[in-house]
Amino acid sequence: MKVRMKVRTTLVAAGLLAAAAQARPAPDWIAAWGTALMAPNDKVALAPAAAAHATLRQAMRLSLGGTALRVRISNRFGDEPLAIGAATVGRARAGAGDLAGPPLPLRFVGKPGVTVAPGAEIVSDPLDFPSVAGDLVAVSLAVEALPARQSVHIAAHATQFLAPGDQAARPALDGARALTSWYQVDEIDVLPSAPAAELVAIGDSITDGTGAGLDRDERWPDYLQRRLGATHAPVLAVVNAGIGGNRMLADGNGPKLAARFAHDVLDRPGVTHALVLIGVNDLGVQHRAGRDTPDARRALLHDLEDGWTALAAQAHARGVCLIAGTIVPYGGSRIYQPGPDNEADRLTLNAWLRASPLFDGVADFDAALRDPDAPGRLRETFDSGDRLHPSPAGYRAMAAAVPLDRLAACRWRPQPGGTAPADAGTHATMHDHDTE
Repeated sequence: MKVRMKVRTTLVAAGLLAAAAQARPAPDWIAAWGTALMAPNDKVALAPAAAAHATLRQAMRLSLGGTALRVRISNRFGDEPLAIGAATVGRARAGAGDLAGPPLPLRFVGKPGVTVAPGAEIVSDPLDFPSVAGDLVAVSLAVEALPARQSVHIAAHATQFLAPGDQAARPALDGARALTSWYQVDEIDVLPSAPAAELVAIGDSITDGTGAGLDRDERWPDYLQRRLGATHAPVLAVVNAGIGGNRMLADGNGPKLAARFAHDVLDRPGVTHALVLIGVNDLGVQHRAGRDTPDARRALLHDLEDGWTALAAQAHARGVCLIAGTIVPYGGSRIYQPGPDNEADRLTLNAWLRASPLFDGVADFDAALRDPDAPGRLRETFDSGDRLHPSPAGYRAMAAAVPLDRLAACRWRPQPGGTAPADAGTHATMHDHDTE
């Protein structure tokens, strides 16, 4: 059985390679790492005076290798200029501020430093930097001036460092303190040596990785990348654009997903697929706030369906395949304390996601994680302990529920009006539970 599963998965990976080759006749820039930025809360915001004339050293794991890379620096949420005196890239070690060797300098239009205006982003010049999928690289920024409102990804689930002075070119940092957020870096692109494609996973804390260990790469997109790599054809990069607490329809922890979808997904270089998992916070916040009257619940479900419809139209108009993720069980959650009405709404929305012809595939995370004896709850081994967020074992099961055959079969092209692919409306909810 395992041999047959491995052969089948390898054939699916070959299909992904063929699709990538058809989509991209020559290698082009692909986002090998990325995150979703937002304005920070008080807990993670850096005091501008303390962070000015200091070095941010931040580690990012590439999901695709290449011959060169470039880094996108962001001041998207800033209200003042971001001034970088120098920037470098080096080989990192998980949880450590010291590099494996001397880093290489980044340039910006040939210069070592750059000032990024409020609301703007800038991409570095290409840097020759051979890499393979799974490499951990460190981007070091010697900050001269930091906005009071930074651009941050709060939950990096990885250790970063802030050290005094300009230490960007030093392999070892002096006087560094640990951080657990990413600051001012939005993306790392690579120039692959062969045609490749990219999937962006976007959603809330379940995609962001709450419940995963620090510096352990245990989010479900991490496991998906390793699953793809085990096929010996890792041609599909995976970028994680989850934000803890995010909702489809309302701002809160970060901009609402409906508003950030274009920037965080569709504008990524090389994106061909999007996998969206969203809705638990929309349902849960309505219930927690006591606003879940029958009319309000019906209205919310209707608005969520409209939101999904808009995402599909945007994705398909840009030539991106859209995979929908079903909402995982959260019965017993201390955060939302859902009742029977909430569970009924979750089941209704999941049934709609599975049946809708809008999507090019469905990742049935609900089916993968639910307790067969209590379908409104997570299976015990898949529960991190709060009845809402999966454990690392649960995240691995989610990665196994992503239908690789649908990723390979869907080959959207941007066309006027966003016409559907040849196999639209025939999406599958099959789960390919191959071993890694």
